[in-house]
Amino acid sequence: MNSLFGTLGPFGLAAVLTAVLIVGTSGGGKVKSLSWGWVLILALLAGASYAASGWPFSLVKGVINDLLSIASGVFPGLTLAAIGLIMVAIILWGKLTVRGVAMMAIAFFYIASSADGGLGILADKIALAAAQIAS
Repeated sequence: MNSLFGTLGPFGLAAVLTAVLIVGTSGGGKVKSLSWGWVLILALLAGASYAASGWPFSLVKGVINDLLSIASGVFPGLTLAAIGLIMVAIILWGKLTVRGVAMMAIAFFYIASSADGGLGILADKIALAAAQIAS
């Protein structure tokens, strides 16, 4: 194997990015803390990488769909898009630390990447790139 990324794979990439987000938002090292912009970009890649990983993270999509059906029974008309916008509002206006933003953004981008949309295409491209690099 000539490449580190070939052995890393989508889940490894997601784990590395999550570790960078956890450690990079603490602000105690020799390198300064990550800014909001970097946190959101890395969280986007981490969430899409988790979505590209497949099992066991594919189970999360099923659990989210089950919770959404329960929530729509209690609150008719509540959709995944509405929950996503609620999460965006919490990220933007909630008094979260940068680490809190990172963790919520990973969850948001994972859910968005698991859906059939633009971020789903990003997750597919990450899985394809990992497969091509590994071969």
